[in-house]
Amino acid sequence: MDTGLSGKGVLVTGASGGIGVACARAFAAEGARVAVHFHRGEERARALAEELGGAPRLQADLTAEDDVERLFAEARGALGAVDVCAAVAGVWPSEDVPVWELPLARWEDTLRTNLTSVFLTARGFLREVARNGHGSLVFVGSTAGLFGEAGHADYAAAKSAVLGGLLLSLKNEIVRVAPRGRVNAVAPGWTESPMTRGHVGPEQVARLTRTMPLRKVALPEDVARQVVVLASDVLSGHVSGQVVTVAGGMEGRVLHD
Repeated sequence: MDTGLSGKGVLVTGASGGIGVACARAFAAEGARVAVHFHRGEERARALAEELGGAPRLQADLTAEDDVERLFAEARGALGAVDVCAAVAGVWPSEDVPVWELPLARWEDTLRTNLTSVFLTARGFLREVARNGHGSLVFVGSTAGLFGEAGHADYAAAKSAVLGGLLLSLKNEIVRVAPRGRVNAVAPGWTESPMTRGHVGPEQVARLTRTMPLRKVALPEDVARQVVVLASDVLSGHVSGQVVTVAGGMEGRVLHD
């Protein structure tokens, strides 16, 4: 099926991580012109850019306002126009810390890297949309933002803000500068990626999937395909402000032992 993405300029943030890599590959497979963003994973980003035939490789700290402004200027220069932004970048703090022990420094760092960075990315992209008169933005959130996550209240709060107030506000704002502009989100559950390495082994999967009818964790490609579908004006042209959960049917309750 033609997604209509061929020739579109697509910026994928966090494209040196598992889901970001899969998203960049999936957009490239649709014929899109993809720009690969990275923060610290330069070697992985370089390998991906080479794999995609010399895709532009753009470094930026998404928590730094000047860096984000430069990122979109460079993406525009490399792609001609930024038609789609897949906001994948984020950091899951792996240590389990209950709120009564949670340091303020970690709380603030987690919100900065998972919420402030998304705000700055969205703002930068919407400024591109104002130039182009069109555009599609897809956030990558988390089921932690839907169901909460004990020991990771900071991460859950940040992702909830992205999937709730930010998403629902921006889908109404984008049409002020682009009548057909859309903003949507994907909420992955447990997914095999560098960020979850060591947390999704066979014994852990048996425990983690007790709330899921599909007793497996996702592959990055499972998430990337949904990002592409939501980004496509052909497949999702009348879809905005929606969250697609990619988590094997996860519920906020135990379904089986």
